[in-house]
Amino acid sequence: MTSKKRRSSQSAKTTTQLKRTKTSPDDGSDDAPKILDLQNEEISSKISNGSKGSDPSSGDASVSKTKRTRTTDPPSSNGASVNKDEGLDRDVSCRFVGAAVPDEEARRRWPHRYEKKQQRRNDQEEALLARAHYLEAEVDGIVYNLNDDVHVQAEDNKPNYIARIVEFFESIDNDLHFTAQWFYRAGDTVIKDHANLIDVKRVFQSDIKDDNPLECLVSKLSIVRLQPNIGEVEKAALPSYDFFYDMKYGVPYSTIENLQPENTRTSLESSSTISSEASCDMGLNGVKKECQESSFVSKNEKDELSLLDLYSGCGAMSTGLCLGASLSGRWAVDINKHACDSLKLNHPETQVRNEPADEFLTLLKEWERLCKEFSLLGTETSKKRFTSTTCLDDNETVEDDSKVPSGEFEVGSFVGICFGDPNKTRKKRLHFKGDVDVICGGPPCQGISGFNRFRNKDEPLEDPKNKQLVVFMNIVDFLKPKYVLMENVVDILKFAGGFLGRYALSRLVAIGYQTRLGMMVAGCYGLPQFRMRAFFWGASTDMKLPQFPLPTHDVVVRGGIPNEFEHNAVAYEENHRPNLERALLLGDAISDLPPVTNDETHDEMSYSMPAETDFQKEIRLRKHEICTFAPFDPKEVESVMLHDHKPLQLNDDDYQRVCQIPKKKGACFRDLPGVAVGQDNKVEWDESIERMYLPSGKPLKIMHPEQDRVLTVRENARLQGFPDYYKLLGPIKERYIQVGNAVAVPVARALGYALGMAWQGSIDDRPLLTLPPKFPCSLYPSWTGTTE
Repeated sequence: MTSKKRRSSQSAKTTTQLKRTKTSPDDGSDDAPKILDLQNEEISSKISNGSKGSDPSSGDASVSKTKRTRTTDPPSSNGASVNKDEGLDRDVSCRFVGAAVPDEEARRRWPHRYEKKQQRRNDQEEALLARAHYLEAEVDGIVYNLNDDVHVQAEDNKPNYIARIVEFFESIDNDLHFTAQWFYRAGDTVIKDHANLIDVKRVFQSDIKDDNPLECLVSKLSIVRLQPNIGEVEKAALPSYDFFYDMKYGVPYSTIENLQPENTRTSLESSSTISSEASCDMGLNGVKKECQESSFVSKNEKDELSLLDLYSGCGAMSTGLCLGASLSGRWAVDINKHACDSLKLNHPETQVRNEPADEFLTLLKEWERLCKEFSLLGTETSKKRFTSTTCLDDNETVEDDSKVPSGEFEVGSFVGICFGDPNKTRKKRLHFKGDVDVICGGPPCQGISGFNRFRNKDEPLEDPKNKQLVVFMNIVDFLKPKYVLMENVVDILKFAGGFLGRYALSRLVAIGYQTRLGMMVAGCYGLPQFRMRAFFWGASTDMKLPQFPLPTHDVVVRGGIPNEFEHNAVAYEENHRPNLERALLLGDAISDLPPVTNDETHDEMSYSMPAETDFQKEIRLRKHEICTFAPFDPKEVESVMLHDHKPLQLNDDDYQRVCQIPKKKGACFRDLPGVAVGQDNKVEWDESIERMYLPSGKPLKIMHPEQDRVLTVRENARLQGFPDYYKLLGPIKERYIQVGNAVAVPVARALGYALGMAWQGSIDDRPLLTLPPKFPCSLYPSWTGTTE
């Protein structure tokens, strides 16, 4: 999905570049981001023809008596602007007040209003031309000034729209206009039906501006700008106001993010800004962090970020993130024992808990309660003592010369915390030695699966199969990490109008996070498969919101994009066609692997031939060659073996069927003898061929193109980007499950790079990031691959 265009009818199964349409900036400036607002394609004002102005050289503009008509909708979050067929009739008196802005100043401040058509660029949208500009206007006896916040007339049965006046002008057709910079209510954003989670007085500023008839102004408002996450006590102490805003909303990638710092605000922003300290966050050890001033971080004192991987599986997502950024995988939680064993084998530094995530949350809350009960929280003395004793290595002890009163006992050392009787288990405990900086995970939402015939479309969150999404957000709310990255299938944006995806965004916003949503295709980052997934970024307000990395490879397109979320597909602009790496195919990934049979039993074997492609050279690199956090292990170099290269053994019936499939591209059961395929692709029995009767078997995995077997675990792992050094544990079927459930490692690695750039403060406010050339191989000091 390298670039895209607006809603093509169908996606062809060919190597192609999807396209995105570019639009002109609203203010005509060259520096404005050229990202398509698919939900607000072109907001054309409905101009009343009865409103006449006056000579701009005179004093007040003449009074215009007209009927109040509808105004253009502010940008909607789920489609193009609404076309209204009926106006709202009401007599309105409106005029401009005072002398016109001097011509020279007006042309300097609003040059796009005075350009002739031939002076405009081809990609610049047509703007209304002006005869004159003004600083004040009067509508129904109310005087409005530039930068006033206002209610704008909406159609029947809708609340009035909220905007800021940024321009007054009289058009060359003598019509009176104002330019509105819109504010979004929560229900107008991607959040939609989950607006109940957001303060009813909270609105979001946008960069969307459009022109409207002057008579559409209804009343003035008091809107204050607050620092993010201001406390309820401080908010209650403020002077009376109608609405407040602390973040801005952008339709591309459903971005809700920090406003510009106050010292760089433009003259269009309100001066009635109220500051507040950022809220305090609770760390993993139960200790409140120091309150910090809410500002962007350009340089951080920590060398690496600590990571908690929820619903970790075998660790693909955290592995990729750690490969792309300076992260330390400290904790992981998953309910599957075999997946936990695989993660512990490959990441011995990570403390892995094999338990349900909701029990893990209960454990965290109980741990906090105990800390408070035993005075481990609150005073500086207790906090210092708690920190010093819990940050020790497992074998260290604390010397304390103080005498213990008779009859009392003293804790000798802190072992860990767990459920149940600690004497009945010898598993390694979870040690709370520091604050969690990043939480990542893909909470399962089986209730939205197309294989589930009893999906609850009316109340998806009432389905127990979807409750892990709530648990994930509850853990984020409790631990308050700096960054959050959630992954899920694209159906989270398709099912029930994207109900669960919107819920995830609303929870992040409600608990004080900046958010961004993108859909990424694994094949665009160097894998021979399509595999689109949805990713949700969250960032605390004192951090930069990470971007989404743009594709590095072309891809063979399959499937489609949810219509309402087309603007969330991570892709290039339509007219930006970079020289991407070619699309990878199955042979690029597995052609160097030794042949094996359906009956293969060995877990380890030697490579039978050298790597043939750059993909194969990279995937064979040892851990110390690509991981900055991995120490050099001489044994790893001495024994370069291939692991997990054995297939699921087929029963006799399935094996015979596989042998009957021709060895050609795209061959499948339709090519079996005795099967006839009609022009409509309908499959029927060919009665001219004698039917072969075999006992029924289970569905097959993907077949190998040349060998009579399904793809091995290692071959499937390569399709997901797992390095060859990554070993998997458990029964053969469990290993397939671990690989199938994993996030593609190259996608996670690219996201990790974007996270690292945000952590360093080395990014701008655009939603997309271009990866370095030949990423990630260009980052490996030992890389000796060739350019294909």
